[in-house]
Amino acid sequence: MSKKIYLSSPHLSDEGYEMEYIKEAFVTNWIAPLGNNVNQFETELATKVGAKAAAALSSGTGAIHLALKAAGVGDGDVVFCPTLTFSATANPIIYQNATPVFIDSDYKTWNICPKALEKAFEKYPNVKAVIIVHLYGLSADMDIILEICRKHNVVVIEDAAESLGTHYKGKHTGTFSEYGIFSFNGNKIITTSGGGMLVSDNEERISKVRFWSTQSRDKARHYQHSELGFNYRMSNIVAGIGRGQLKVLDDRVEKKKYIFEFYKRELSKFEGIEFMPINEWNEPNYWLTCITLSGNVKPLDIMEALEKENIESRPIWKPMHMQPFFSEYDYVGGDVSQKLFENGVCLPSDTKMTEEDLSRVVEIIKSLF
Repeated sequence: MSKKIYLSSPHLSDEGYEMEYIKEAFVTNWIAPLGNNVNQFETELATKVGAKAAAALSSGTGAIHLALKAAGVGDGDVVFCPTLTFSATANPIIYQNATPVFIDSDYKTWNICPKALEKAFEKYPNVKAVIIVHLYGLSADMDIILEICRKHNVVVIEDAAESLGTHYKGKHTGTFSEYGIFSFNGNKIITTSGGGMLVSDNEERISKVRFWSTQSRDKARHYQHSELGFNYRMSNIVAGIGRGQLKVLDDRVEKKKYIFEFYKRELSKFEGIEFMPINEWNEPNYWLTCITLSGNVKPLDIMEALEKENIESRPIWKPMHMQPFFSEYDYVGGDVSQKLFENGVCLPSDTKMTEEDLSRVVEIIKSLF
């Protein structure tokens, strides 16, 4: 069996930064859910992206859930959500007993389409919140989207789970709106094995999120709870991994970009291959290199050819409005997201890949053409 090449696997620092912080937690016997690593990880992440406050949580999904709660989303409220995303973006809307309305993408960004968003507001004038996703590390066109949302006076939440390290016009994604979330799942550009972060310039709301995420325990000698609580806080060990990973974020972005440029240099000459859009105002983290196909070679051809050689790849996300669970909810737009799903492939983008690994992937794909 040939050497396994992963789509995007955890990549610990060569310097061992993560172990230093983990060791500190063990030496001080502070392996309980909270501790210095959690506090420092929040501060360091917020400083890195330019937010005033952050809450370290057990997952990006939990961060979206508490962002919706902090925004006052509840029973029967309408929340706009891009259809082209992972289900973790949409699931927390249901947790809050709200109603998702899914919005199509555009080819310019692969993210939420401003024109479709405008149409959705015409159909649903009383919207509580809008979730914006920065898909595969590509930023949405935030200026026009925020202009539309402010006109309708809605709370905006950025799902930047895939875009830590991405900039829109020089500013970090996740910091343009009331709330931004990041994920540190095992396949993300940096990982804590599992975990997430909610950031905001509203320090009072972040303080409230920390309260909710630790079971809403009131300040009392006994255990007292006046509000519904959640077990969403990040552990001190996990946060230690995150602190170490944050030190190598810029290196990971640089390697992801190298991978993208390698593929583009080698494959863009083949008719029928197009790469994900990089706009002049977008400095992506290139989390995954994605292509779309329009010729005789189909996505499944590439995925199966790579799979035979022990190489991981995957389709573009299947849109939410096409998912069985979400099929009952409304959808606004055309067929852009569906076409991206049907014609798209995520190529191996693991930061541990060598030039030999990249050449191996490229040669297999070239053989199909």
